[in-house]
Amino acid sequence: METVHRSGFVALVGRPNVGKSTLTNAMVGDKVAITSSKPQTTRRAIRGIVSREHDQIIIVDTPGVHRPRTLLGKRLNDLVRETLAEVDVVGFCLPADQKIGPGDRFIAEDLRQLRGNRRSPAIVAIVTKVDLVSRDELAAHLMEVERFVNAEDIVPISALEGEQIDVLMDVIASHLPEGPALYPDDQLTEESVSDRIAELVREAALEGVRDELPHSLAVVVEEIVEESLDGDPFAEVAPGEGRLVVRVSLFVERDSQKGIVIGRGGKRLKQVGTRARRGIRDLMGRPVHLDIRVKVAKDWQRDPKQLGRLGF
Repeated sequence: METVHRSGFVALVGRPNVGKSTLTNAMVGDKVAITSSKPQTTRRAIRGIVSREHDQIIIVDTPGVHRPRTLLGKRLNDLVRETLAEVDVVGFCLPADQKIGPGDRFIAEDLRQLRGNRRSPAIVAIVTKVDLVSRDELAAHLMEVERFVNAEDIVPISALEGEQIDVLMDVIASHLPEGPALYPDDQLTEESVSDRIAELVREAALEGVRDELPHSLAVVVEEIVEESLDGDPFAEVAPGEGRLVVRVSLFVERDSQKGIVIGRGGKRLKQVGTRARRGIRDLMGRPVHLDIRVKVAKDWQRDPKQLGRLGF
C-alpha cells in the first residue's frame, strides 16, 4: 500500500509567553523565531518549515493574543484571527505551570467561533513547559485542559527538553490534507535575511530592559553590504568571501527610552551589539560588522503612518 504524503499549515496560538517561539524552533530544529522572557516578543506570523519523509508541516508562530492597549496590539490580534481562518490545524498552547486564565478564555472563544465555519481547522491542545511541573500536577492540568478545550487531541510537551516533539508533529501531520510538499526540503523558513537580522537585534535589545520598554522597541535593517575582511571599502570582494556590514535603526518611542537602550557611556548598546552580532554571524556563517543607531519615533505604536513605516 502506497503511503500518502500530507502537507499544510499549523498556527501556534496562545497568550503571551507560553512558549510558542521556543516550540517553533524545537520543531524546525533551528532558530527561526526569537525568544525572550518578555511578553509579546513575536510580532509577525513567522513561518517555520518542517520537511519529513511523509509530510511537510508549515508552522505559523503567531503573536501572543492579549487585550490590546495600542493600535499595534489591535493589529497583532487581527493578524492572529486572519491566520486562524487560513490554516489546517490550530495548536492551542497552554503552559503546564500556569492555571487557565482570562487570556486563554479569550482565545478559546475565538476558536469556538471558528468551529462554526464551513472550513474549520482541527484543534490540538499543546500543554507546554511540562518540565516545570510534577507528574501529579501535569495529570491534573491535562484533565483541566480536556474540560476547557474542545480539541481533537491533547499533547503534553517540553520544547526546552525536546520531550514529545516528534509525537506532537505526528499528531499535527495526521490532521493535514493529502498533498505534495509546498516548499523545498532544505528550506527552514519563509523569513527574509533582513527580517531575521532585525529580529536578532530586537532579541538582543530585549535582554534586561524594564517591563515597559519591550513593547516600544522596533528594528529596521537599513543596509547590508559586503566588504573585504580588512575593511577596505575600495577592495574588490568575491561574493560570499567578505564580511557583511549591517546597518540597522533601533526605534524607541521617547527620548528617555533612548537613554535606557544606549546606557551610560554607551555600555548597554555595546552589549546589545555584541549579542546581536554573534547571532547574525551564526545565521550568515561569516564575519559581521554591525552598526546600530538608536532613534526616536514618537508614540509609534499608536501612529498608523509610523506603524506602516516600521512594517506593521
